[in-house]
Amino acid sequence: MRLLVMASGNGTDFQSIIDGIKRGYINAEIAALISDKEGAYALKRAADNNIPSICIPKKKLKGSFYKELTKAVGEINPDGIILAGFITILNEEIVNKYQNKIINIHPSLIPSFCGKGYYGMNVHKAVIEYGVKYTGCTVHFVDTGADTGPIILQEVVKVEDDDTPETISNKVLKLEHKLLPYAVKLFVEGRLKVEGRKVYIK
Repeated sequence: MRLLVMASGNGTDFQSIIDGIKRGYINAEIAALISDKEGAYALKRAADNNIPSICIPKKKLKGSFYKELTKAVGEINPDGIILAGFITILNEEIVNKYQNKIINIHPSLIPSFCGKGYYGMNVHKAVIEYGVKYTGCTVHFVDTGADTGPIILQEVVKVEDDDTPETISNKVLKLEHKLLPYAVKLFVEGRLKVEGRKVYIK
């Protein structure tokens, strides 16, 4: 199976998929990486692992960004798309074409601390400010909303009294690096069945 990965930043979730493929855990190949940010470290990870990459800089392209993104995805024509820390919300054209074939990882327990504006450290700051006792991460299929698609997997971490947004981020990232490759493995093996809002693992 040919996968397209999209990442905006450091690309540690991207690396977890690369590592999963290298050790034979995930039976797939990464056809390409797309980043919406110039200088994203994910682009270097792609180069270091001989993975073709495309930078489609959102800030620079502005109004023509989605046209370029849709064109690039069409040319790659992947079997599945993995959003591994991709900040941009995908346009409907891509989402509708790849229904139940786009997987995203989010650093909270959806439906808490998700949606527009909730990404990266913004999520973990909100977790601390709200005073919740548990947080975690969620892997879900992407629909036309922001973090509203059917949930595939979730894992939980405890929020301790002395936790900071940074310590929560580290805890959650460790979970992400385990959960995302597992979700990709299930997807590649055809073991995910979607019925309405529910995802069943076969």
